[in-house]
Amino acid sequence: MRVLRIVLCCVPGAVAFALLVLCAVGVGGHSASPGRTETARPKSAQGAAWTAPRPQIVPRAQWLGQGGQEAFSRPPPRFADRVTAVFVHHTDTPNDYDCADAPRTIRDMYTGQAGARHWDDIGYNFLVDRCGTIYEGRAGSTDQPVVGAHTQGFNERTVGVAAIGTFTAGTDVPKVMTDAIAAIAAWKLGLSGIDPRSQVDLVSTNSLSKYPAGTRARFHAVSGHTDGNLTECPGEALMAQLPSIRDAAARMEGRRP
Repeated sequence: MRVLRIVLCCVPGAVAFALLVLCAVGVGGHSASPGRTETARPKSAQGAAWTAPRPQIVPRAQWLGQGGQEAFSRPPPRFADRVTAVFVHHTDTPNDYDCADAPRTIRDMYTGQAGARHWDDIGYNFLVDRCGTIYEGRAGSTDQPVVGAHTQGFNERTVGVAAIGTFTAGTDVPKVMTDAIAAIAAWKLGLSGIDPRSQVDLVSTNSLSKYPAGTRARFHAVSGHTDGNLTECPGEALMAQLPSIRDAAARMEGRRP
């Protein structure tokens, strides 16, 4: 037998760029969060029995434009030894976008965070549009367990996945979007042998979360940003989808109901 949350801060409209700058408040938008900086780490925990295939991911260079060249200098990525939890977010931007315009939304967010706020990079490891397309966010996230800047206090050993749009109560959440989130969760958690339906213990690295630094807190392996931080993200509608996302991810790992 084989073993194996951003205070709603972006208001769509004419000031979208200025507000996109704030899109990941509470995500630890600086390069000095705990952990060592390295240029190489093992790609994942190897030998895990429960695994899911890596989903198709649009590489970072494709949404960066300008031939994939970085607009801002950044330090090398920081790596964790493995991924034990996934935090789901929303970008709090309009929902009626053409999916072909999603790269521009990501690029604007990157400009706001890495440019105007001088973060080390875009905070999220991955972003998903309403058509189910997955984009690599923070550099290196596709290949290795890169430490993001998405959930204050709980960026270590976690992956931040942002749904492009605003998913407050009563908003439709496209199934292709939740399926894509589930696929990321199954793939990343499976590499560490984590059941997406399980609970995991994480230790807060600073006191800007709901938990003082050093506190051990228990989370669902697939949680919402609001679970760790004082925020409404990822919105009530998307939070309501998390149980089904966990179940879908477990199936993708080949686990029984």
